[in-house]
Amino acid sequence: MNAMKTTSPLEIRLTEIGRVHSPFKQATGTPIQPYRAGSAPGYINLRPEFVDGLADLDGFDRIWLIYWFHRASAAKMSVIPYRDTVAHGLFATRVPARPNTIGMSCVRLLNIEGNILRLAEVDILDDTPLLDIKPYVPQYDNYPVQRCGWLDTVPDKPVVADDRFERKGFQTCAQISPTNTNHSITTTNSL
Repeated sequence: MNAMKTTSPLEIRLTEIGRVHSPFKQATGTPIQPYRAGSAPGYINLRPEFVDGLADLDGFDRIWLIYWFHRASAAKMSVIPYRDTVAHGLFATRVPARPNTIGMSCVRLLNIEGNILRLAEVDILDDTPLLDIKPYVPQYDNYPVQRCGWLDTVPDKPVVADDRFERKGFQTCAQISPTNTNHSITTTNSL
């Protein structure tokens, strides 16, 4: 067995490509998955320099949104997820409070109007920084499985988020500085 080489943390710089907007202003009451979001509306306001990248995307029913959980609390390695009352390892859950607060949701794409993407089945907080968009392709993204860990033992009932993983005292960038033009997110990742 090879010993893991100790290296300095890798600093990763991400640039938001736009913002996701939804009716959900706080975690409490937000659907926990697009599957449970019903027709919850939303839209993306894409930064102008990325609009050309939307070519041909309107031919897809669903898209993956990769985003920054900008309001998540600090990560803990043992958490009680929304759908259970028992603690599980963080990486066996989808809670938003993670070492790298990256989220992903597969939402319905309704239409594209310039730099605005109209969405449905949105489970994302309003004003969330968007990192990437990818098309949902059933041939690649849909895998039949035989087991689903602890989720096999809990009822599949509608659940919405509460505030247990939301950072307390959060202010949006607009509240902090309305003239803020820095669109970068920097994180230090310790391996």
